[in-house]
Amino acid sequence: MKILIIHNYHRSGSASGDDLVFKQEADLLEKHGHRVIRYWVSNDDFDQASALQKIRLTCGMLWSFTHYRKIQQICREEKPDIVHVHTFFPLLSPSVLYAAKRSGYPVVTTLHDTRFVCPCATSLRNGQICSLCKDGHYLRMVKGKCFKGSQWQSLFVAFIFGYHRRRQSFYRMIDRYICLNDAQISLLEKAGFDRKRIVKKYNFLPEPSVSPAFFSELPARYVVYYGRLGEEKGIRQLMEIWDKLSGIPLVVMGDGPLTDEFQSWASGKPEIIYLGYTPHETCLNIVRHAEFTVFPSIWLEGCSMVQIEAESLGKAIVAFDLGFSSESVRDSITGYLLPPGDIEHFAERIITLWNDPIQCRKLGENARSDYEKRYQPEENYRVLMTIYSETKKEYE
Repeated sequence: MKILIIHNYHRSGSASGDDLVFKQEADLLEKHGHRVIRYWVSNDDFDQASALQKIRLTCGMLWSFTHYRKIQQICREEKPDIVHVHTFFPLLSPSVLYAAKRSGYPVVTTLHDTRFVCPCATSLRNGQICSLCKDGHYLRMVKGKCFKGSQWQSLFVAFIFGYHRRRQSFYRMIDRYICLNDAQISLLEKAGFDRKRIVKKYNFLPEPSVSPAFFSELPARYVVYYGRLGEEKGIRQLMEIWDKLSGIPLVVMGDGPLTDEFQSWASGKPEIIYLGYTPHETCLNIVRHAEFTVFPSIWLEGCSMVQIEAESLGKAIVAFDLGFSSESVRDSITGYLLPPGDIEHFAERIITLWNDPIQCRKLGENARSDYEKRYQPEENYRVLMTIYSETKKEYE
């Protein structure tokens, strides 16, 4: 098959899961002999633009004539069998969906977040799960300053998604929605999406290449958190949890909007080792030597690559019971699940696991077995090709 894959990269250093999935799925398809055409932009383009260019790019978030024309040109010249869109916001805009569809090709999209229901993509409002905007009345975002804590930015994003809601862009321009967990499917159904066009497929991870490096500057035993330092990832909850603990070292790797707040908090806690952004291979090496991982995410995660990586390295996971965690972590088998927001019991589970190395190893071994059963490349390829083939057949 010839497949056009479209993606909007996050900023460099963000280590976003959908960026990794875009790259890995394209590589996997090429490995199996398919012709893959990659079309991508990066949010770095916006950061490096002049003031005038930034105004143009901002306006293009509603409808990018540039990317619309380029996708149509690629479709004319390459004649792909199918078009697979990963992330289109902010720079590509929904115009790429129209360009592919109007060119006469079936469109598949992967929902790496909840943006089709919540324009902020996290389904969070004041730190709580919220799905009010499934009715399309996005102006409530302005009062809540839902987008980056800004009324003006919330108004602009509400206008963009309100416009495309009225045009039914996400209903009419997409032939198949790839959801990453059951919670996403439920959200789409409640928002009026056609259940017959929704399928579920987990992300995958090739066998990680990890050297047996040892980090003498780290404690002999430690717990690890790695990923984005943002509200939706439960960073404030993580701080609350460790306020209740003592003597348990926590290694934290990552960067994000709450970095300054986290560093200020961590400065008075000798058991917190903050490494900031860490190159991926080094990061995995550090995870490999950890006792277990903590994943205090408070939003509806799609299919966390952090969790899959942790399982591939044989590490148990302690997480809140929502989103992807509800499906990925088997309580008391591959890790522990706690009720969302239950800081007290989350801390107690960490203490229990820390004090029981035998149980820690057992859960880690189970996690590794779970990775081998559910997140290997070949099974993912089989599911992906079934989705492509069925979508193409129905389109014809």
